[in-house]
Amino acid sequence: MAGISKTSIARKFAMALSGLFLVLFLAQHFTINFTSVVSPSTFNEISHFMGTNFVVQAILQPILILGVVFHFIMGFVLDIRNRKARSVSYAKFNGGSNSSWMSRNMIISGSVVLLFLGLHFYDFWIPELVHKYVESHPDDPTRYYNETVAKFTGDPIRTGLYALSFSFLMLHLLHGFASSFQSVGFNNMYSKALKVFTKAFAIVIPMGFVFIAIFHYFNNL
Repeated sequence: MAGISKTSIARKFAMALSGLFLVLFLAQHFTINFTSVVSPSTFNEISHFMGTNFVVQAILQPILILGVVFHFIMGFVLDIRNRKARSVSYAKFNGGSNSSWMSRNMIISGSVVLLFLGLHFYDFWIPELVHKYVESHPDDPTRYYNETVAKFTGDPIRTGLYALSFSFLMLHLLHGFASSFQSVGFNNMYSKALKVFTKAFAIVIPMGFVFIAIFHYFNNL
C-alpha cells in the first residue's frame, strides 16, 4: 500500500506541476492576445518575434506541446484510477454534499478544453506551419493581426465555440489552479491569499479570452 500511495502522490505531484506550467503559458498567451485589442502593431511585433525566434519555436514550443499532452494524459489516468478506487458508483455518490461541481467534473471540463485545443491548432498552429514551411511565403511581420481577426469576422459559430470553451476552462481552473498548489505542498500563511488569487485568475483570464473573441467579432461586422 505504501508503494501505491507514493505512486499516487507522485502522479498528482506531476499533474500539478504540469498544470502550473500551463497556467504560466496561459497568462503569457493572454497578454500577447490582448494587445490585439489595444494595439494591432504591438500584436504583430510580438507575434512575429514569437513566430521566428529559434528558442521559442525549437525549444519552448515542443516543451509546451509535451506539457499539454502529459497533463491531459495524466488527467485521464488519475480519473480512471479514482473511479476504480471508489467502492460506490457515481450514481449513488452524493458528491455535492462535500465537493464542488468543478472538482467532481474536472474530466468533463478538461475534455472540452482538449477539444478546443484541437480547434485552436486547426485555426492557428497548422495554418502557421503551412504558411512558413509548405507554401514558403516571404516573411511578413504585419500579417498576424489580420489573420487573427479573420478567424472571427462574420463567424458567430466559431466565436461562440471559443467563448464556450473558455467558459469551461474557467470552470477547470477554478478547482485545478488552487488544488495544484495543494498537491505540491504549498500550505503556509499565504495560502488564503493564494486561494483568492487563483480564483481571480481562473475567472479573469478565460473571460479575457472570451472578450477578445467577441471584440474582434463585433468590431469587424
